[in-house]
Amino acid sequence: MVEITQVVDCKNYLGEGPLWDVEDELLYWIDSSAAEIWSCRADGSNVKRYFVPLHIGSMAIRKGGGAVVALSNGFSLYDFKTQKLTHISDPEADEPENRLNDGKVDRKGRFFAGYMSYDHDREFADRGQRPVRNSALYRLDPDLTVHQIDRGIKCSNGPCWSPDNKTFYFCDSYDKVMYAYDYDIDTGNAFNRRIFLTAHDYPWTFDGSTVDAEGYIWNAHVFGGRIARYAPDGTLDRMIEFPVRNLTSLMFGGKNLDVLYVTSMCRPVKGVRQTEAEAGGLFAVHGLGVKGLPEPRFGG
Repeated sequence: MVEITQVVDCKNYLGEGPLWDVEDELLYWIDSSAAEIWSCRADGSNVKRYFVPLHIGSMAIRKGGGAVVALSNGFSLYDFKTQKLTHISDPEADEPENRLNDGKVDRKGRFFAGYMSYDHDREFADRGQRPVRNSALYRLDPDLTVHQIDRGIKCSNGPCWSPDNKTFYFCDSYDKVMYAYDYDIDTGNAFNRRIFLTAHDYPWTFDGSTVDAEGYIWNAHVFGGRIARYAPDGTLDRMIEFPVRNLTSLMFGGKNLDVLYVTSMCRPVKGVRQTEAEAGGLFAVHGLGVKGLPEPRFGG
């Protein structure tokens, strides 16, 4: 039986990016707009909060300690003890309205993250206008070099890989599309982009994603109040309704990787203030009958 519980009542303005670190058995997630990194144990205990000086889109734990973070001014390394940053690169420094958003690490230790636009985010949320495609997806290698993977993107979200490393999934939330690419794990290149799923006929859109051990893709339906599991051929396998509408991302964790953690946001959407008591909380889903895959650490 599936059971949904709120494990941390964190009231995140824009909770995102749950990340289970298998080595330390800790769950990390962020409040993007509050410029915060959060962590807790599998049961929601021992909650800690760290601060960064800029809006944060995503993060990953490093093999050598600390984290790599995707901030509004590009990629940086982060020290949890000192809460200090070491800047790496901002590949879109000439686009001051763009900021890095969702990101994940492939199984060779490379960090993938893409941009979105502050201005377009405001337009989408407040006036329903369609933004233009002026953002891109990047790969940060362990040697700290940055490489562009794709361009012409509105809002980067949901990067994840199939268990055999041959397929890369990626969402453009403003376009309401999830793409699939062929992926070369040896080089870190993604190619042959094609539409995997669309949400053009629905009021929700795709946000954060993860892939389970069976190769099925899980996605948080932001504005839709539910999460969905899709087969590798794109068939809808199941849908799970939540007590809050604005879910943002998800990842398997816990000692056996059989608990699905889900983040949410409590920020107003289209000018309407959210009244759900649990909005912005961190949730855990038990009883799904499937397990996730270990999340790699960044190699740099």
